[in-house]
Amino acid sequence: MSSDFYAGWGTLSLINAGLAQGKNRSGFNWFLISLILGPLATLILLFVEKRR
Repeated sequence: MSSDFYAGWGTLSLINAGLAQGKNRSGFNWFLISLILGPLATLILLFVEKRR
């Protein structure tokens, strides 16, 4: 696989971490989950409700 693939996957993980923090969830945990699940983690985060 090319280095572009890894750069894109890492960037997506950072975006998901920021999205998770905006919903009052652990950014670090979601960063790690995103490294494994990738775009599926983004889809999950979009439908998860914001914590109070």
